[in-house]
Amino acid sequence: MKLPKLPLSFFQPEADNVAKALLGQYLVLKLNDIPQRTRIVETEAYMGIKDLACHASKGRTKRTEIMFGPAGFVYVYLIYGMYNMFNIVVGDEGDPQAVLIRAVEPQENIQGNTNGPGKLCKTLGITRAHNGVSLQDSVIWLEPGPKPKKIITTTRVGVDYAGEWAKKPLRFYDAASKFVSKP
Repeated sequence: MKLPKLPLSFFQPEADNVAKALLGQYLVLKLNDIPQRTRIVETEAYMGIKDLACHASKGRTKRTEIMFGPAGFVYVYLIYGMYNMFNIVVGDEGDPQAVLIRAVEPQENIQGNTNGPGKLCKTLGITRAHNGVSLQDSVIWLEPGPKPKKIITTTRVGVDYAGEWAKKPLRFYDAASKFVSKP
């Protein structure tokens, strides 16, 4: 089942709006020429320079350069020296916003656990080599999927250092999914 790719315009609103809109969409990644299809069930929005939990809040660096570019590109970074985190650059060019994909539901050709951001990267084979790849590419892309019936909104996970930004309701998940992470 091949659906059309989501257009770049899908990724241009602000991160909080895109994070909600991503729920239910299909994330497809080709691994060894085999498409792995998942359904996005949990996201977190990072709102740019003003957001103290966002990597770009510390300014433009080699690590965050991709976030300052156009929407619709992949941003992958490493945390704790061992876990890759898959993000999508969103918003206007020059305004470094991103959405972290926290959990996905396996749909097709998936073997492994996907109920957390590090787990889904490991299972899908997402690495820092994917950093900077366009979602219009033939390696990784998004396709339209069914919207959740109910979306839960909470605070983000693991950003206590971000002051008032840690309390912002910028984590979204599909209330019916068994694949949502357990923070």
